[in-house]
Formats: sequence, structure tokens, C-alpha cells
Amino acid sequence: MNNQVVLESLASDLRRVALGLQRGSTTMANRFAQEALRRRNEVEISSVDEYIKKLLRQLDKAMEDPEDALMYSTILQNYALHRYQSASS
Repeated sequence: MNNQVVLESLASDLRRVALGLQRGSTTMANRFAQEALRRRNEVEISSVDEYIKKLLRQLDKAMEDPEDALMYSTILQNYALHRYQSASS
């Protein structure tokens, strides 16, 4: 799977973690947190910028707080959109 799809999927999982935490649904948050951790392992780490590498290393901590999870989701979504959109143009 290419990095764009993996990062977009990871961003989506993090958004669901944030929603689950915000709504008090720990079961939902935990399920998508596990999925996010699996997706993190699918990222081709050598081809992403340094700040994304740092973000991926701190992912466990970010999934404890809904605001952090949502912020990471947004950063990853924007990175995937702009990084890979300009590469395909």
C-alpha cells in the first residue's frame, strides 16, 4: 500500500479515536487506537518528513487525549494531501 493511502487511513483512525474519547466510548476509541498503531507500522518511514517521523513516534501518547488525537489526524491528513498531491502533478 502506498504512503498516501496509509497516512490518510491513519488520520481517519485518529479522528475516530478522538470522537470515541470525546463521546466517552472507550471501546470505540480503543478499537481504532489499535488500528492506528497497526497502520503506523505500514508507513514507509524513510519517505516521510522528519516532523512526521516524530509525530509517528509520539502516536501512543497522542491517543490518550481527544484534542491531541484530532490535531495529529489533521496534521497527517494535510501532509498526505499536500505531499502526495504535488508529487503526482
